[in-house]
Amino acid sequence: MNDQKSFSSAYLRFLNLMQAVRTLPVFPALDALEERLLNVLAASWAQDKQITVLTATALLDDTSATTLHRRLKSMRAKGLIDLEVDKVDFRVKYVVPTALTQRYFSELGACMHKASQST
Repeated sequence: MNDQKSFSSAYLRFLNLMQAVRTLPVFPALDALEERLLNVLAASWAQDKQITVLTATALLDDTSATTLHRRLKSMRAKGLIDLEVDKVDFRVKYVVPTALTQRYFSELGACMHKASQST
């Protein structure tokens, strides 16, 4: 029971810290779908997978390709993703993280570490 309370407390600390990071003026506001899409993209990037725009518009089964395409455009305008053109087929574009995205994930990782270290 003590571990359960400790884990719950750490998770709640993480949520509070994460919310503080999200409100920093350096990071753009994300809606819930953009946050979810960014997390799915991050999981793919962490495995060194190249994600095409077409693949990205099919990543979430419960969301239409059109909606996801709009969110990709929005995230690009916010500076969270960029597009790289394939070197062989110029019609293919890959969704890649920006330095801002790397900083955002780094801040969230620091929140996770801080929340787990606090007792």
